Amino acid sequence: MSELPHGGSAEEAFAGVAEAFRENFAVGAEVGAAVCVYHRGKSVVDLWGGYADAARTDPWRPNTLAVLASPTKALVTGAALMLVDRGVLELDTPIAEYWPEFAAEGKSKINLRMVLAQRSGVVCLDHDPITYEYLVEHVPIANALAAAKPEWEPDTAHGYHATTFGHLVSELVLRTTGRTVGQFIAREIAEPLGLDCYIGLPDPESAHLATMLESKAEELMAGAEPGDELAMLVALGDPSSLTFRAALGSMALTGAADPKVENPSYDGLSSAQSLARFYAALIGEVDGFRMLTPETVDELRKPHSSGICKVTLLPRSWGLGFNLPNGPVFPPSVGLDSAFGLAGANGNFTFADPEHELGFAYVQNSGARGIGHIEDRARRLTEAVYSALR
Repeated sequence: MSELPHGGSAEEAFAGVAEAFRENFAVGAEVGAAVCVYHRGKSVVDLWGGYADAARTDPWRPNTLAVLASPTKALVTGAALMLVDRGVLELDTPIAEYWPEFAAEGKSKINLRMVLAQRSGVVCLDHDPITYEYLVEHVPIANALAAAKPEWEPDTAHGYHATTFGHLVSELVLRTTGRTVGQFIAREIAEPLGLDCYIGLPDPESAHLATMLESKAEELMAGAEPGDELAMLVALGDPSSLTFRAALGSMALTGAADPKVENPSYDGLSSAQSLARFYAALIGEVDGFRMLTPETVDELRKPHSSGICKVTLLPRSWGLGFNLPNGPVFPPSVGLDSAFGLAGANGNFTFADPEHELGFAYVQNSGARGIGHIEDRARRLTEAVYSALR
């Protein structure tokens, strides 16, 4: 690590997190990365190192923005639950009352709670896949969602809304506030907290962006080597499977993502500093600003779905918009017994723990080494955080 550009600090009690961060580089697992931990509303770990580019010429900085992948949905969930707290949205009101067209194809009783708990059944857009032009225009995706059929009877099972989640919530936010979810987050969350968190980056030229490198996990998810160690990988190689249809089959995107364009299911951008600060503000005050009431945090932490996910074919537990401790992706064995959070298929890992007053974010650009389980890099860091508390 001494030969790599690096910076930041960790309080003495959390020195083990700094050691784990250095180890991730020492074993050759990183190109560039950052980790930040908030404890009791204050930053206690803020570290970064390595390079933001494939050529390893551009050092990672404290404000480097990483592509979040699924942790983008944490920002989206925060926005939705803020609107619930304000009485603008209600968890159990049918979505069709805000968005009448959504009632088509047997969706009239689906509500926000079902979407957040991954229970609505609206997981596929393979009948009208998302294109770059659709992302720019927004309306075609809303129309495709309105025309979609639930893949199971709503609220009878759960399956990860991998592609549809952000777009479903964004349309609800737009219909009730006049802003897309990215615009709402910028004004109502990022601005008061001073966050470098974006779904749709207004001026990419003024930001320092990390280049996400393709990894083994992305190759696997593309069906290059379906393998047989995970049922999910086999299903990803089968275009007729729900797994394929809900992920790869629901998108017709080519080339690198445009940071200016909102894709609220995958393409959020954030520094580790800002993402950890976001999680801390979900569960407590950060410089006088708190996003959610304690009652709403208690509700989001209640188990709403548990068992084998119909999409990922893995054991998962969900509260409202966040994984709860269960299964190989968000395992309680690493200390996450009272936490909630989201992991990215690209290797990023994020969580909040109200019982321990923690907000945690780890982001990087070398990609994941596999899918269907917590990465060794994230595991080392998470275990070090909980060891520090003990």
